[in-house]
Amino acid sequence: MPRVALTTLGCKVNQFETETMEGLFKKRNYEIVDFDEHADFYIINTCSVTHLGEKKSRQLIRRAMRLNPQAIIAVTGCYSQIAPDQVSEIEGVKVIVGTKERHKIVELVERAAKEEGVINAITDIMKAKEFEDIPLFQSPGRTRAFLKIQEGCTNFCTYCIIPYARGPLRSRRLESIKKEAEKLVEGEFKEIVLTGIHLGAYGRDLEDNINLVDAVKTVLSIQGLKRLRLGSLESIELSPELLELFTLDNRFCSHLHLPLQAGQNDILKAMNRHYTVAEYRELINHVFEKVPNIAISTDIIVGFPGETEELFEQSLNFVRTMNFSKMHVFPYSKRKGTPAASYPNQVDEHEKKERVHRMQLLADEKAQEFHKTFVGKTVQVLFETKHNEVTDGLTDNYIRVYVDSDSVHTGEIYKVYLEKIYKDGLWGKRIVE
Repeated sequence: MPRVALTTLGCKVNQFETETMEGLFKKRNYEIVDFDEHADFYIINTCSVTHLGEKKSRQLIRRAMRLNPQAIIAVTGCYSQIAPDQVSEIEGVKVIVGTKERHKIVELVERAAKEEGVINAITDIMKAKEFEDIPLFQSPGRTRAFLKIQEGCTNFCTYCIIPYARGPLRSRRLESIKKEAEKLVEGEFKEIVLTGIHLGAYGRDLEDNINLVDAVKTVLSIQGLKRLRLGSLESIELSPELLELFTLDNRFCSHLHLPLQAGQNDILKAMNRHYTVAEYRELINHVFEKVPNIAISTDIIVGFPGETEELFEQSLNFVRTMNFSKMHVFPYSKRKGTPAASYPNQVDEHEKKERVHRMQLLADEKAQEFHKTFVGKTVQVLFETKHNEVTDGLTDNYIRVYVDSDSVHTGEIYKVYLEKIYKDGLWGKRIVE
């Protein structure tokens, strides 16, 4: 039985796509092994959001070569889509697949095993018209399952390479979403997370004015579903109808990830973000009015070209006034082919690193402030992982909760009383009824 190892860099969408490719190999009776094991085929699903993502991709290719110099190495994902010539020059690479044609991955690696040279299966992603619907064959044994329902992005933020790597908007049809979600519920997954590259744009390419609300309602209609969560969503695409669903169905998790990216209007404009800090604040305040216990997490980029110390301080001050539950802080990464790469006043790398540190300290402070408001409350927790004598999981509003392992089992939802701040979340005690 041939052995294949798959690994993923980057976002939740990439993770989902790797799972679908793993399923294609399982259907052909391949043995799936860990990436650090000897295998006949290595599949590396890459990321190109930052230079670090591309660097890690190259490191994984070299690691696969060391594990088995005779193996067929296939590189797929965003890095191979935007830089196929660069990837083809890396020693050991035999197959290059971008962000399309992954349904052919098994055929391509099998062909590469019989032929000399490099097989380049990259196509023009900007001409893609249909969502690449690869059904899940079998999901790995986890408590949460990611379900990709949308592909492509048309935001064209000036710092971002993703629209060029993922192409135009393509949406999964509702009947396919329901079929896949039903499969996940039957597989006893307790939570489904809807993901996409530009999730809020779901349905714009489909007929009958279908939108994200329709996708959410479709999944919520499935009997036996315990939880539904949304992936990252642009704030300006949070419709009143979608927000209303949080108040109508308690299975719809009270958590929204709404990227801010910068807390200063001049920088937001230079980024081609279509809102002001005042508009963002007004929206968040409205969300909290409608759903009081909701968690709002966000992304922040620091060191964008033209960001002076004064502008960075303004961004810090804005974030201080916001009730974020979690912040992902990134240094600006110069991406060739994006408008911001040629902007003047690029920020020094040392300065970016220092600003990341300051923003991250604030992020940690805001997270602890948010967590403290839940001490003394009782919540429902879906437990996921066990380490020694401690098991942890997530509340519906994305707070990580830790308890003694003897009191719970992973993959189950329990009522927990939250006692104190602990690590990156809270320590609790299971309530036995």
